[in-house]
Amino acid sequence: MSFPAQNQNAATADRLSLLTGVNAEYISHLYTKYIKSKSSVDASWQSFFAGLSEDELTVLKEQNGASWTPSENRVESRGFANNTSAAPTNIVPMPQQRTGQAQNIDQSVIESTVRVHNLINAYRVYGHCLAQLDPLGLNPPTGHPALDPAHHKLTPAMENQTFPLMGRLGMESATLGSILQKLNSMYASTSAAEFMHIPDQERQEWIQNAFENRDTMAVTQNETRHEILNRLAQAEGFEQFLHKKFQGAKRFGLDGGEVMIPSIDAMINVCVNNGASEFVFGMAHRGRLNVLTNIMRKPAKAILAEFQGKNALPEQFTNVSSDVKYHMGYSNDVDINGKSIHMSLAYNPSHLEFVNAVVVGKTRAKQEHDKDKAHEGVVPIVIHGDAAFAGQGVTAETLMMSELNGYTVGGTIHIIINNQVGFTTRPEDARSGKYSSDLAKMIDAPILHVNGDDPDEVVRLSCIAADYRQIFKRDIVLDIVSYRRYGHNEGDEPRFTQPLMYDRIDDMTPVREKYAQQLVQAGHISQEDAQQYVDDMRSEMEQAYDDASAFEASDADVLHGKWEGISTAPIDLPRRASTGLTDKKFNTIGTALTTVPSDFTLNKKIERLLDSKKTMFKEGMGFDWGTAEAIAFGSLLKEGYNVRLSGQDVRRGTFSHRHAALYDQKNAKRYYPLNNIKEEQGVFSVYNSPLSECAVMGFEYGYSLASPNTLTLWEGQFGDFVNGAQVIIDQFMSSGESKWLRMSGLTLLLPHGFEGMGPEHSSARLERFLQNSAEDNWQVCYPTTPANYFHLLRRQLHRNFRKPLIIMAPKSLLRHKKCTSETADMVGQTAFRRVLWDMAENEGMLAKPKDIKRLILCSGKVYFDLYQAREDMGIKNINILRVDQLYPFPEDSLMEEIGRFPNADIIWCQEEPANQGAWTFMRPRLREVIASLGHKSKEVHYVGRPEGAAPATGLASRHKAEQDALIEHALTIKK
Repeated sequence: MSFPAQNQNAATADRLSLLTGVNAEYISHLYTKYIKSKSSVDASWQSFFAGLSEDELTVLKEQNGASWTPSENRVESRGFANNTSAAPTNIVPMPQQRTGQAQNIDQSVIESTVRVHNLINAYRVYGHCLAQLDPLGLNPPTGHPALDPAHHKLTPAMENQTFPLMGRLGMESATLGSILQKLNSMYASTSAAEFMHIPDQERQEWIQNAFENRDTMAVTQNETRHEILNRLAQAEGFEQFLHKKFQGAKRFGLDGGEVMIPSIDAMINVCVNNGASEFVFGMAHRGRLNVLTNIMRKPAKAILAEFQGKNALPEQFTNVSSDVKYHMGYSNDVDINGKSIHMSLAYNPSHLEFVNAVVVGKTRAKQEHDKDKAHEGVVPIVIHGDAAFAGQGVTAETLMMSELNGYTVGGTIHIIINNQVGFTTRPEDARSGKYSSDLAKMIDAPILHVNGDDPDEVVRLSCIAADYRQIFKRDIVLDIVSYRRYGHNEGDEPRFTQPLMYDRIDDMTPVREKYAQQLVQAGHISQEDAQQYVDDMRSEMEQAYDDASAFEASDADVLHGKWEGISTAPIDLPRRASTGLTDKKFNTIGTALTTVPSDFTLNKKIERLLDSKKTMFKEGMGFDWGTAEAIAFGSLLKEGYNVRLSGQDVRRGTFSHRHAALYDQKNAKRYYPLNNIKEEQGVFSVYNSPLSECAVMGFEYGYSLASPNTLTLWEGQFGDFVNGAQVIIDQFMSSGESKWLRMSGLTLLLPHGFEGMGPEHSSARLERFLQNSAEDNWQVCYPTTPANYFHLLRRQLHRNFRKPLIIMAPKSLLRHKKCTSETADMVGQTAFRRVLWDMAENEGMLAKPKDIKRLILCSGKVYFDLYQAREDMGIKNINILRVDQLYPFPEDSLMEEIGRFPNADIIWCQEEPANQGAWTFMRPRLREVIASLGHKSKEVHYVGRPEGAAPATGLASRHKAEQDALIEHALTIKK
């Protein structure tokens, strides 16, 4: 059959389109073979090439590269020069000539065959635009021009023409009508896929085969259908029971999206069959209680007891603030196919997507603990809302990290429970792209869309998603399009803003009922058996409700597993840890830090740096900040602990003070001295992070939750940028133990100090951490000596509890000649000191304590400015105390130290503006100390910058004037 008559120009344009379209590379390859030997290609292609014009031949030659194009870049060298069968999958080769059978196919047949393939390819790319994804029918498919056969010049008259497919679409050949029917069922039914954007051919073909050979993965067994129906009955029954018993109570139910439960079930089963032994879940509110009961197997009576107002925690935890029901997490061992599988659901605040980073960090820690280098055993599954996935920037940050060496977990399975509305906001107001899942294309993740009212397809795609993750160890997204039956929450009136949507929802048959009818009509189950699932779930919930009245929590789900042996922090008891080293251990670490392999070519500056460190260890003095830190890390590693440090530029350190990785100057290979202390030691991991604060800090927080015996640190490039992760700090680090009984030992290193570098390079916002300090929730420290920093780091793992540690780290002090320590400060019975004496007093350079007229209390860099100015001015009657730990407030130490100076007036001096820094936190506490002592000074006075909206000035001259003024004010005693 030939195409409709065309004029010569139109025919040429058609052929040019053919030569420059998706098939161009393959046709060019055949042409290369043709010009070498005409008989090497099929007779039909010989005829095609012989009829090309000069312009068309020029196009073909350009496809193969110019005469000077390197041979490896020519078409014939791109993977299939001598293997026609290895051609790209989006090419349909013509039938090969059979022995003894002449081929004399009309050129129009060649062209129409290629056009059929272009149609097939269009469905692979755009089929989702025709898919019936919306169960409500409010958003009909938009279609796409490339999906119209006429777009490819395929006419209705060709419907019964047979075309060779060579196995594509699972057929050797088929009529155009059959091909269209297949394409619509595969790519444009109640499910669809976006995968042709994936640049990796293997992964692209895998998804393609999963959709084009769908019969191999379809839900066909009655046993499976029965289980799907049972799980739908359990999901629906749970929500309906709560809705009936606790009318008006917020539960953020799964009503309308119940199919998520069999979806997760299917994923778990596939992953377990492919080597998984543990799952880490993260999700926001919607459906959380349902997942806790039906996936995590949390007893329903425990959840119902919470609805009845009972505390979810044992009696000894009554002082804990706790959290609302739909934020709580849980962990449990669940039997899956005869295997005990551990599952944990991360606790999550109302800040939705921020848990994503926490989940992957927690997963990474578990994988490393289990030595799961294949990322097969521990699988993260994160459940998103459509509006949140598209709208929250942390989603993009977390996706962006997913394939980086320091942060990969071998892929996360993402489930989007697509409500088609965000609270009251419609999709057209909530995102710019067509789908809420579009963001995942940034990492070339395949995206599977499915209508939530087709449970068979949901389960089929769930299996594909799980299989893909376990095979390729990459992220994948399952977008389940559903609806919310009761609005944003059960007390919300959704018709205020979505009247048409909720008119339609009122008429919607619940998915469980619809699926049951489908199975009954098909003869897969009896009506009685289908109803039995409903009755069984109702009976279970009624029994759980009766049991809830007597339920008392006996386990707080805390300090299990890897946390065994660790306790909660003691109250009103000494917490000083023994952190000094033996001389032998100290020197062993020193040797490792200053030695490199003999064949390693050092940078000349690094060589001089290592020589200076050798001198430090030899002479036992002059230890700077970076060296003290390395000794602390090395000592923990030698003791068998692990150390993990990440953040922007942390291998070298923003201020070139660390050099945790040394680079061979000839081949750029890295050498890590800290991983070469002794044969059996802990692992030192240091990763330069992407330019993200929020997701990276969230990742490290999650890591610390699952690895209590790792010193986990995040360092800000400058401490000022820490507020890019404010949600992680406020909702997780600051309050996680109080709300959820989840301890973390995460340490933040935040370079802080006023050195004239402007408002964005001076302040780590110390005041914000102190404002959130309460209930012994964390430690906020501003250490002023390398030795105190050394002990502070070691203390994190040498106490029998874990608390987050916030460190205001130095910048100019990294190389300050006075800011050094000695070996004696780090060995023997030494330990971290919360309050440090004045160095001048230790050296006998000051008046006796009773003769001191002013006592200056301060923290951090300003001490050294005050010290130098006092020395320059020859002042003897002013003493300066350093408060290196601001919270927990060192009341006992300060009472002891302040009490030594009965005749001094007392000031608090800081570099930060009065409304920032530590002043507002310290003032009331210092006043209590002074009052308790009955001290002569009735008040503590402030010296520092006045209040300011910005942390610091950007003018060097103004900075100097301000700094000079506060130093002069602090050291001037009125007579």
